[in-house]
This record gives sequence, structure tokens and C-alpha cells, in this order.
Amino acid sequence: MKRKYILPYFLFFQIILLKIIPYFPETVEQYYSNRLYLIISKIERIVLGNIPFSVGDCLYFILIVLGLKWLLKKRKTWKLDWKNNTLAILSFISVFYFCFHLLWGLNYYRQPLFEKMAIEREYSDADLLAFTKKIIVKTNAVQNQITNNDNLKVVVPYSQEQFFEKSLNGYKTLSNQYSFFDYENTSIKKSLFSLPLTYMGFGGYLNPFTNEAQVNYLGPMYRFPMTTNHEMAHQMGFASESECNFIGFLACIKNEDYYIQYSGYSMALQYCLGNLYAKDEKIYDELLKTVNPGVLKNYQESELFWKQYDTIIDKGFHAFYDQFLKANQQQDGLDSYSKYVNLMVNYYKDKEF
Repeated sequence: MKRKYILPYFLFFQIILLKIIPYFPETVEQYYSNRLYLIISKIERIVLGNIPFSVGDCLYFILIVLGLKWLLKKRKTWKLDWKNNTLAILSFISVFYFCFHLLWGLNYYRQPLFEKMAIEREYSDADLLAFTKKIIVKTNAVQNQITNNDNLKVVVPYSQEQFFEKSLNGYKTLSNQYSFFDYENTSIKKSLFSLPLTYMGFGGYLNPFTNEAQVNYLGPMYRFPMTTNHEMAHQMGFASESECNFIGFLACIKNEDYYIQYSGYSMALQYCLGNLYAKDEKIYDELLKTVNPGVLKNYQESELFWKQYDTIIDKGFHAFYDQFLKANQQQDGLDSYSKYVNLMVNYYKDKEF
């Protein structure tokens, strides 16, 4: 077999293998997520964590430039040499695909957190209503603790770097209860692509090749800690968006800092209210009256911010990412972000905050 065919055939082999792997989540959990991945991620975070800028963003930029340069070089000979050019593209995709899954992507196929923490999957409307009422009380209390005024929105006094440092405290507390939430060797960066991320409608992302948590630094600051904790959960090897929202929420409310607690409670409340709105608008309207005006002003702040960047670009990227999630074991696509309400409601059914 000629060398130019090896990587394209390897891509085909990988695709077949990834159709089989989902049937063995316990094996992935035991040998990859809890062993090999922990070694890989630890090395990457130790090596790159202290570099003040995002290495992963720089690598993406270089790849984009080289890709465009290659396309320009081949544009005149594309039709004449289409076979070799196609093989070259497939070879690149094969290597990219392999590195993605080896360095992080196999976590999509691990054991679900529902099973890992023995949490029920379904909840009733009454369960959701009861939980939402409890979280309204907590959100109002923390907002009042910070502002001493129900009508004032929370204004964050910290820098983003301070939030990166303070976010560790919540994970330390959480890991005392669940050892698999232990987080070491920070590698959290402000994304160099924050403006494009904003137009795409994203608050952050994990670079799967460098294990750097990238956070959009342009968004509303009261949401920043929750986004940071969400991306830190991805770094620990949790791929599901709903699971990372849930873990990020737990890490926020376990934190001793009120601003970080508020970020977790207020965003969780927003998701709960959204779910209630979809089920019963009348109950939603009644509950909204019990939320402090200051909290609602923070929600309005966020809505106005994102509305500035609401273009066809974010709709296109959301459609793409929705399909990407569905192709990687998250059947609900972008809706999986809000599915963490299931985890919260059932986890706290017999517990207090």
C-alpha cells in the first residue's frame, strides 16, 4: 500500500472504532478517563498552565493561516491534481481526528454522571417547581448579602485573573465530598478569540489539544465564574455540557466567595425559570415576581450584551455546534446545556444547599 493511502484508511478505521466504543462506557471510564486521560491532562496543564497567553489559540491561528496558504497554493492545480489534494486533506483530518480523541475526545464515551453519582434521570413538574422556589430564595439571599439592596444588580469588584484563582476554592471543597472532582494544576486563560467567540454566542471553550480552559473575557462579569467553572469541569474529563454545567454549579455554590456563589445560583435559576416557562407561563410569571429586581437587572444586562452581537454568524455556529454535539453522544445538541436542570433537581431532592 502506498504511504499516501495509509492515513485516509486510518481515518476510516477510526470512524468504525468510534461506532463500537459507545457500547463500552465502563471500559472508557476505567482505562481512559480515570487513567490515561488524567496523565495526559496533568502533563499538558503543568507544561502550559503558567504561560500567560493561550497557546491553543495561537496553534489554531497558525493552522488557519497554513490552511489558507495551502488552499491558495493549490487553487490553480486543484482540478488536475484533485486526487492527491483530496488524500492530503483526508490525511490531515485523520491526524486531527486521532489527536482530538486521544487527548480529550474519548471522554464523550465515558460513564454518565447520572450513574456515577447515582442521580435519577427524570423529575416531575412538582419537583422542578419546588427546586426553583428554593433556588430563588438562595439567589435572592446572596444578591442581598452582596448589595444590601434588593433593587441593585450585582457589580463584580474582581479582575478575571482573581476569579481564576478563587475558583479553585470551590473545587477543593467539592473534591472533599467527591474525589473525582479533584482539580489540580490550573491552566485557565482568557481567550485570544473572545470577540469572535462573542459573535458566535459562546462564553468559553476547552482546547482539547492543549487542555487550556478558554474563557470569553468580554461577557457580563457576574456570569464569568460559572463559565470558568464549567470549562474547568471539561478539563477534568467531563465532556457532556449538561454535566459540566452541573459540576460548575456545584463548584460555584461550594465556594466561600459570595460573587462566585451568586454566579452559580443566578445562572441555575435562569435555566430553571426557562424550563418552567416552557411548561406553564402562568407559574413562570408568578415566580418571576418573587425574584429580587437586582437579580432581574443582571439578567437584563446579559440579554442586552448578547443582543449586540446577535447576527447570522452565531446562528450558523450554533447550528454547527448543535450537530457536533449530537455526533458526539449528546443527542439533545445545544439543548443539553439546559439538561443540567435534571441533575440539579434530582440531586437536591433530598438535600439542602
